[in-house]
Amino acid sequence: MKVLITRRIPEVAINLLKKNKFEILQPISDKPISKNRLKLLAEQADGILSLLTDRIDKELINSLQRCKVIANFAVGYNNIDIIAASEKGIIVTNTPGVLTDSTADLTIALMLNTTRRISESEKFLRDGKFTGWKPDLLLGRELKNKILGIIGAGAIGQAVGERALSFGLKIIYYNRSPKREFERKTRSKKVSLNTLLKTSDIISIHLPLSDETKNLLSKEKLELLKRDAVIINTSRGEILDEQHMIKMLESNRIYSAGLDVFHNEPDINPRLLKMRNVIVLPHVGSATVETRNAMAELAAKNIINVLKGRKPLTPVNHE
Repeated sequence: MKVLITRRIPEVAINLLKKNKFEILQPISDKPISKNRLKLLAEQADGILSLLTDRIDKELINSLQRCKVIANFAVGYNNIDIIAASEKGIIVTNTPGVLTDSTADLTIALMLNTTRRISESEKFLRDGKFTGWKPDLLLGRELKNKILGIIGAGAIGQAVGERALSFGLKIIYYNRSPKREFERKTRSKKVSLNTLLKTSDIISIHLPLSDETKNLLSKEKLELLKRDAVIINTSRGEILDEQHMIKMLESNRIYSAGLDVFHNEPDINPRLLKMRNVIVLPHVGSATVETRNAMAELAAKNIINVLKGRKPLTPVNHE
């Protein structure tokens, strides 16, 4: 049977598939696959290992004749039409769990960077502006006793909350259902979204992108923020109104933002790149050797299981 891997990923996945006697359909490139090339090769595939950069829509899914499984190399799967895949009898899987720690670590790094102005301070020194210590030089803000509002208390959100305790942050969270064990561990409290936005000093977003969460932090919601609030987003750019957030940052209506995700990636709004109070990263939340290897291995194992008649490890639709 044939497997299409749409873009270069760690060798562990390729080796695992070949070991199980699967044919890889093409030499794998580091560049995103074109729509036409994707359609041509996908029609020959029994399984597809896809990335977030691949748009697997209803039209493409309906053209598939052999495919039984689409394994997405990500936790999110908003790039795939899940309903169309389910109607076609195709199992879709993702890679949850294995990137929890790396993304939570990066979230904490962004909190420290934005509140203590680390990147700004480094640029200040590299630009030759440092002439000696001053009492008021590049003053930042401490984390201790600040309120951290976590939007989405899944695995990553909870991991962020657990790490935040060591910095003395007080934690509140917004989630559809209460997380009692998380509350016990972190002394956190579930609140409404409006309450979280009004009271948090730092807001950290950890939601999947869906019709329900798209533009959840609208212009009206963002206006509820404290005047010195910090926004951290390591989930999906479309969850908030980016244009209005930019206006708030430019006018110092909020203190700062740490962003790993954006609208229209990889095209970043140039206004974000000019602001000293914004940290921008190129979607590297899960970018550790350990995590990317684990993601590749899990995606490959999902394909192997389905094509060998076994249950997928991490399905996102009904089998």
